[in-house]
Amino acid sequence: MSYHWNWGILLSPVSTGEPTTYLGWIISGFWVTVTVSLSAWVIALIVGSFFGVLRTLPNRLLAGIGTVYVAIFRNIPLIVQFFIWYLVIPELLPVSIGTWYKQLPPGVQFFSSSILCLGLFTAARVCEQVRSGINALPRGQRAAGLAMGFTQWQTYRYVLLPVAYRIIVPPITSEFLNIFKNSAVASTIGLLDLSAQARQLVDYTAQTYESFIAVTLAYVLINFVVMLLMRAIERRARLPGYIGGK
Repeated sequence: MSYHWNWGILLSPVSTGEPTTYLGWIISGFWVTVTVSLSAWVIALIVGSFFGVLRTLPNRLLAGIGTVYVAIFRNIPLIVQFFIWYLVIPELLPVSIGTWYKQLPPGVQFFSSSILCLGLFTAARVCEQVRSGINALPRGQRAAGLAMGFTQWQTYRYVLLPVAYRIIVPPITSEFLNIFKNSAVASTIGLLDLSAQARQLVDYTAQTYESFIAVTLAYVLINFVVMLLMRAIERRARLPGYIGGK
């Protein structure tokens, strides 16, 4: 193999004149990926839970709204959604808001569009997990809550959701991992995340293998930490008599 390995290039100052090294670029991309993914996850968990509850309500209209949301966001490719949020949505907003948004620094536009797109896309998947968790509970739990005088909202808040969330920790873990991997698509609209920094390193150093191996290890580190965190949560959340419980 004639390839010339040079791991020391990562510690070399960047040729653009910035006061950083090529490793600094990777670290910068690492924090962008983590920040975007965690911010999007907050949106996904809140919005996904809301529509997941809607899909289990006896009201057909509200359940239908949840179904439409899932159908739209799950059936449009993620890369297309990124371009819609970055290029199309600002044109559909009121003129004053759209103009204000387009006058923001490019980095802010990339960042905000990525968070919204990734969060709402993942919310459709979280929605299905929450719906499945609620539907997996015995029907008597809902009836018992209503019989005790709880409203529909209180029944979900105090009876159904605390148990449903514990059941769906394993599948939610998969969605949590996916949101970090899916964030790589944001580089297509200009966000300088890990994947974008890898390509930038290749462009400036021509050290392809070192660049992508370093970025791959960064993704592995993220997933390893997420797995440890979610396993700890799963152990603490287990309920006897349910999936994963003892």
